[in-house]
Amino acid sequence: MRPRWWLLSAWALLAAGVHAADPAALVVGSKRFTESYILGEVIAQTAAPHARAQHKQGLGNTAVVLEALKAGAIDVYPEYTGTIDAEILKHPKPTDLTTMRRALEPMGLGLAVPLGFQNTYALAMTAALAAQRNIKTVSDLARHPDLVVAVSHEFLGRADGWPGLAATYGLPHKPTGIDHGISYEALASGRIAVTDIYSTDAKIAELKLVVLEDDRQYFPRYDAVLLYRLDLPQKAPAAWAAIQKLEGRIDAARMIAMNGDAELRGRAFADIGRAFVQGSVQGSGGAARTGWWQRLVADDLGRLTREHLMLVAVSVLAAVLIGVPLGTAAAVWPRVEQPVMAVVGVLQTVPSLALFALLIPLLGRIGTLPALVALTLYALLPVVRNVTIGLKQVPMGLRDAARSLAFKPWQRWWLIDLPIAMPVVVAGVKTAAVITVGTATIAAFIGAGGYGERIATGLALNDHATLIAGALPAAVLALLTQGVFELAERRLRRHRPGLASAAS
Repeated sequence: MRPRWWLLSAWALLAAGVHAADPAALVVGSKRFTESYILGEVIAQTAAPHARAQHKQGLGNTAVVLEALKAGAIDVYPEYTGTIDAEILKHPKPTDLTTMRRALEPMGLGLAVPLGFQNTYALAMTAALAAQRNIKTVSDLARHPDLVVAVSHEFLGRADGWPGLAATYGLPHKPTGIDHGISYEALASGRIAVTDIYSTDAKIAELKLVVLEDDRQYFPRYDAVLLYRLDLPQKAPAAWAAIQKLEGRIDAARMIAMNGDAELRGRAFADIGRAFVQGSVQGSGGAARTGWWQRLVADDLGRLTREHLMLVAVSVLAAVLIGVPLGTAAAVWPRVEQPVMAVVGVLQTVPSLALFALLIPLLGRIGTLPALVALTLYALLPVVRNVTIGLKQVPMGLRDAARSLAFKPWQRWWLIDLPIAMPVVVAGVKTAAVITVGTATIAAFIGAGGYGERIATGLALNDHATLIAGALPAAVLALLTQGVFELAERRLRRHRPGLASAAS
């Protein structure tokens, strides 16, 4: 088989492995923090009686979920006016809803359905430390440069986040990035002194934190609204009409209570959303999540396992179908080896989440396809490298014998070179497969599923049991994958001595 057919076959397999998107489905997105998960469930369950509704949850930060919306991979997601104004539209000063709608229209996007509460950014610290240092406002913080500040990664870089806040207040601190889900634990334990919070976070009262007054009124309003594609009302008119009835129905107290249901009382996001849509009282109904074992063997384990296995199997197979011809070319033509190794080596240096996010606008979708493409690219290096090494180790005597028997190049490669190189090639595929099992957990951040869904949820809630329930199956799968390949390697080594002796 010639290299170009290997390439075509690889990408055909990728396409076959992707679940076809349902163009009639109404797809709701959400970011990777508690409130966004809950609001995503509320929107999806409100629409469900009127359309096939799906919730693609935990899609990373604003940049990722926005690209998914613009690409048509999702139809709507909950957002905040301050974020739309400063981060998406890059307005230097706060504007009104009419101005924002006008600026969003050329993107094919709209802003609607104010939900009834605002969730502003703020800085917080423990009450004990605030009293000890006599800190009540953000301005007071400037007089204490020794305090350790850690803020969420998005807040650290966004236009309405730390850079502008530090400039406005003259803050000398050099903050580090921290996941929002674990920042409260770090604050309570004293590992950090100050962090950014959302004003509707349930843990503010639970941990008795002091929210520093924004005395120079730096932060704009962050009213919760829906950011949607302008074609959504035509795509699902009945569902959109139902969603519009959410306007004004969630006040700050109700949102804090729902966040508390997830973060403090351990209720599942779907149960919280269902309770709101059905008009139930928060804190009742729906089983709370219990220990790590119950979460490990929960009903979604089979689905997550199938999704994770599919991501690993298809991407590694595609990497083999692409990597074997590339490795062969590198072994046969020495001048090709360095460029090929440089390219596949550079691919592994690109941060995985950044590559996933980059592929969303390029491929025009979220979920399985960009995840498979990214995982395939990451798996290429060990495959290409080991194919090249293995083929270079084929004894010259066997190659001379093949030429004397008038073997064509492809016949020699298929009947002699590849079988002798196979143990080394299998070792490379083993490395690629084990690495891919771990890397595939990140695919959940772009809606591709797998064990990473539990890890993302655990990070959002700072829930160690849920983190273990996602990490443990991935670790077991990696060990099983390594064991299967090591058995294959042993079997191949038993056959190799006979092949090697034929060269002498």
